[in-house]
Amino acid sequence: MAAEEDGRTARKRRQILDAAHAVFLRNGYVGASMDEVAAIASVSKQTVYKHFSDKEQLFTTIILDTTDQIAGLAKLVTASLEDGHDLDEGLRKLARAFLGAIMQPDVLRLRRLIIAEADRFPDLGRTWYQQGFERSLQTLATAFGRLAGHGLRPMDDPQLAADHFVGLLLWIPVNKVMFSGGGDHYTEADLGRIADTAAEAFLRAYGG
Repeated sequence: MAAEEDGRTARKRRQILDAAHAVFLRNGYVGASMDEVAAIASVSKQTVYKHFSDKEQLFTTIILDTTDQIAGLAKLVTASLEDGHDLDEGLRKLARAFLGAIMQPDVLRLRRLIIAEADRFPDLGRTWYQQGFERSLQTLATAFGRLAGHGLRPMDDPQLAADHFVGLLLWIPVNKVMFSGGGDHYTEADLGRIADTAAEAFLRAYGG
């Protein structure tokens, strides 16, 4: 009976988190209400407060829950560059996968939300960045350091090389959608071209 109750409690918590995720992404922190979260989750408002003491705790939880999604970019790095036998192909594969992951509509909306609330929740924004995106950059820097002499020239600062690679890849498309809203400004072919040219430019600068 206890296990059944635990399972029911876990399901309700998941319902609340899923509902809150949708509400916060759509309405922002200020515009989100616990009443709407409860309605979408099909639970009482009392049940929401049983799991989360207030809106701030609920918001913090859903943001931190997404760090694994962003940290998954590190796995793309490992999968694309692990053998180093064909660096050109590996970098193109990585660039396409990395850009495709970042340009997902929900990821873009999440990024806008965290930026919008950075002054209100600076520690939360910092933690999300460190546990997610920064971890991926560190993984990329490690991979580039390992590939020095095996397709890449020896480098004094692999971290800077990782920053350059991601900058070439994300600077224009991500900034455009951050300021323009939506996420449908680029076709799959557009993103593929941006990814391939970023990989090519990086190899021209760092190939050895």
